[in-house]
Order: sequence, then C-alpha cells, then structure tokens
Amino acid sequence: MEINSDMIIFYEGRKFQGRQWECSSDCMDTFRHFNCCNSIRVSGGHWVAYEKPHYMGYQYIIGPGEYSDHHSWMGFNNCVRSCQMYAPYRGSYKMRIYNRPDMMGHTMEFMDDCPNLYDRFRYRDIYSCNIMEGFWIFYEHPNYRGRQYFLRPGEYRACGDWGCHNPMVGSFRRMRTVM
Repeated sequence: MEINSDMIIFYEGRKFQGRQWECSSDCMDTFRHFNCCNSIRVSGGHWVAYEKPHYMGYQYIIGPGEYSDHHSWMGFNNCVRSCQMYAPYRGSYKMRIYNRPDMMGHTMEFMDDCPNLYDRFRYRDIYSCNIMEGFWIFYEHPNYRGRQYFLRPGEYRACGDWGCHNPMVGSFRRMRTVM
C-alpha cells in the first residue's frame, strides 16, 4: 500500500484537539467531516483552504507545518468548508496587472514578489490581470497581510474572478514551494 504524504488534517479544537479529519485530495464541501476548524496540520503538499463550500469565500494558502489556531494561518474565523491541493511549480513566473476591468487601463508586468504595490505601480486598485506563468497570491494590504487570493495561470477580467469583492491589492508574491 502506497502512503500519500500530501495530507492536510483539520481539527475542530485549538492546538490539535477534538474531532479531526484527514484529507489527501480536493474536497468541495467539508461539512460532513467537521463542524468548525480551529487548528490544522499539513504533513505534505500545499493547500488552499476556503471559508465556503465549492472553493468560495476567504482563501487561506497553507504549506507544510502546524497551525495551532485559525489566526496562525491568517484566518478570519474558524470556518473551513472546502480545500484544494496544488501541485509544486518549478517554472518561471510572469503576470500582467491592470487598473481597469477587461485588461484595460494602466498595465505593468511582474516576474517577482511585490511587498508594496502602490510603491511600484502607483495604483491600489487592480481590476484585472493575466497570470501567464506560475501561481501567485494577492494580498489585500502591503507586506503580505490581509485577505489572500490564490491565482492560477489564466485571464481574470474582473477582480471577482479571483474571488474578491474589492479591487484593492496591497501586495503579492509568487507561490513557491520548497523541494
């Protein structure tokens, strides 16, 4: 029997207490497995946990390690209702951002992390983007703080396409995995 080392374990209690559920693949709705999530262990793989079913709501990017309460993964609450694992990526990174919907307005191309978007782009609102290479994380505030948004390669014609309701992006970084 092959053991899958890419696993995320959800615990209802803080500090890995209470009912738990082990997951080794994408799950659209975790409700039948646990009621709330107050701690997480990741034994392998990189994951995006979502506040709502069907990969909706707040997003939390979680790598290998231990998260003893929902604050340690920058959670806004103790609700995790779906999760996805994403594959390691070793290629190059490239994206183009726009300050208007539908790939319009001022644009700038990036291939590296940006701790303060306003300092480099002079706009705080990003209404659309084209992720050409790699996985990226947008953060609501500078210095990688606030709500997180995980973006795979593709065109995002409106900020709602990556799950946000507010176009404000304060920082972003490449989603890199350690091999």
